[in-house]
Amino acid sequence: MPRRLIAIDATSVPARPAGAGRYTLSLVRALARVDRDHDYVVFARSHSLDELNDLGPAFTVVDIGDLSRGRRYVWEQTGLPLALRRRRAALLHSPHHTLPLLSPCPRVVTVHDVTFFLLPERYPRGRRLFFQAATARSVRGADAVIVPSHSAAADLQRVLHPPPWRVHVTHEGVDTAFRPVDPAEAAAVAERYGLPPGYVLSLGTREPGKNRSTLLRALHLLIEAGRDVHLAVVGQSGWGEGDADAAAALGLARRVHFTGYVDQADLPALYAGASGFVFPSLHEGFGLPVLEAMACGTPVVTSNTSSLPEVAGDAALLVEPTDAAAIAEAVGRVLDAPDLARQLTGAGRERASGFTWDACAAATLQVYRHVLGEA
Repeated sequence: MPRRLIAIDATSVPARPAGAGRYTLSLVRALARVDRDHDYVVFARSHSLDELNDLGPAFTVVDIGDLSRGRRYVWEQTGLPLALRRRRAALLHSPHHTLPLLSPCPRVVTVHDVTFFLLPERYPRGRRLFFQAATARSVRGADAVIVPSHSAAADLQRVLHPPPWRVHVTHEGVDTAFRPVDPAEAAAVAERYGLPPGYVLSLGTREPGKNRSTLLRALHLLIEAGRDVHLAVVGQSGWGEGDADAAAALGLARRVHFTGYVDQADLPALYAGASGFVFPSLHEGFGLPVLEAMACGTPVVTSNTSSLPEVAGDAALLVEPTDAAAIAEAVGRVLDAPDLARQLTGAGRERASGFTWDACAAATLQVYRHVLGEA
């Protein structure tokens, strides 16, 4: 049987990848390790090429240039279908919500979450309306829909009602770079970012859904209770953010350290150097930072909502994300109880070890085979 060509549209990956961008890059690299039966063409913007090199002879990476976000969407609807036809692709996988309206081959789409519908106030109006329309259209038109958790699958069913047989759960993975780091190395990286010893870490794009206003109130409660605690906020600027103003209003300007975007290479050390990782997100389709922190040996406090209990299992302290006192109490337990911190560290590393990108790629490959009639 001749080898069939699978196309992956990686052009949605931004210059500073996080979240869905990291998923796309990690999935492509893992597919290069696990799939020996198909050829691939990966379409990418110029800034992603360094992370998509040396994939092997079965992979061709096509540089579509340094297109802006708007021009990328135009290319997706016009240039991509033509490229698929010219290359005789057997299948297209679009790993970030949007598909071309027309395609000469079957289509698979990854929908990371449907918070655009569930928490519309979390997003600027234009972004929300675009992704609501694009996600709904893609789910209707796709031959298969990939979601990162059973929680996300239930959300998708509740909001857009796709046939259940068309929805496939493929858990995300933890890159092998996320592991415990030598304390001296972790301290040196933290010092480079201006972080004091023993900081508590929060990571993610600075936008309302990450719920940092409640986290800041929890930090204020901890300090009022006499604890000498600092919070490191790692993540690029997003939208609707007022974290710095909120910290100043609470008198926390010297206790909260905003690093901005951090290169992937520095993240393991920043996780490992933290006394605890706090992720009180309002809603997640998966919540990869929770597993990354666990893999680095950092005790985790996270939300008891959406996908986060599914991801964290019993290896984290789960809290109601809108309850600042509950967050403060959980963080205080991690800081004050070394035995608990050690227990969470051990359970977390074991939990994270069960999520790999190779397993994600293998599950994704099964979706491809199903759509292609090979399974």
